[in-house]
Amino acid sequence: MRIATGIVAAASLALSVLMTAPPAVAQTYPNKPVRLIIPSSTGTPVDILSRVVANNMSTALGQPVVVLNRTGAGGIVGAQELLKQPADGYTMLALYRGMTITQTIFPNVTFDLKRDFAPVGQILQSSNVLVVSTKVPATNLQELAAFIRSQAGKTNFASGGVGSPAHLWGELFAQRLAVQMTHIPYITFPAAISDLLGGQVELMFAATPPVVGHIESGKLRALAVTGERRVPTLKDVPTMTEAGMPGFTMHDWQGFMVRSGTPAAIVDRLNQALRDALASDEVAQSFARLGSERRPSSPTEFGTLIAETMDSLNALVKSANIRVQ
Repeated sequence: MRIATGIVAAASLALSVLMTAPPAVAQTYPNKPVRLIIPSSTGTPVDILSRVVANNMSTALGQPVVVLNRTGAGGIVGAQELLKQPADGYTMLALYRGMTITQTIFPNVTFDLKRDFAPVGQILQSSNVLVVSTKVPATNLQELAAFIRSQAGKTNFASGGVGSPAHLWGELFAQRLAVQMTHIPYITFPAAISDLLGGQVELMFAATPPVVGHIESGKLRALAVTGERRVPTLKDVPTMTEAGMPGFTMHDWQGFMVRSGTPAAIVDRLNQALRDALASDEVAQSFARLGSERRPSSPTEFGTLIAETMDSLNALVKSANIRVQ
């Protein structure tokens, strides 16, 4: 009886230790490089800003964070690449706002953002800026609206792809003005900017980082930004509300994800490294120069943002009949 009692006590002690101690894998994590999949091409806003954070996460983790661009189909290629990897925290995905409608506009998507991915944390929030070609005779929203109406549906607006923020904001802008515009989706963001500079397309709701230099040099004309406040790097550009379109307030955001099933202790370790990176002077200066705001968050807070964004954008997708066949 004493032996049996001792065995039970020992088993209970061992079980309690297992329940309270962190998993061994989390104690040694990371012991090799961590990969970050960026589901867009080099030179895009997601790529530019994610690389800045990844470089600083390397210092916080004590291991390199290796960036891999896996582009295509509105982020689907990158997301599927992550799902091929083990749920061990050694592969992350850079998630951007436009990917939250992927399941809605692409009929053959088999993954679910809420089910198959686990949030690590948000990294930033940024405003888009409405820019027009210098060939467009408009210096404010009223003149742009008059120009669009005078073209009888021949005005083109660019984006980095179907369902991207530039696409969504362009559709919403057309709805607010009650005008017809043609959406021109580009495979890569730099190609869209190139045609905008050349006047092949008239306007775009562009992410701030890639166009700040073109605005400053006078190669593009900025009419308004989509945030509640002006962007420090574009302090002379009004908000959409100031420019005469109240309520048109839109943000881009980015964050990092891992596969669902990744141990919570590892997710927390990545989140802390992400917070440390965002607190660095290098990230602060880079983000400020590119017109983005640092937005550190917990995994839970980022998960809530993803879910709320998916819900809010669904109505716009349906009203604009945005779909990829």
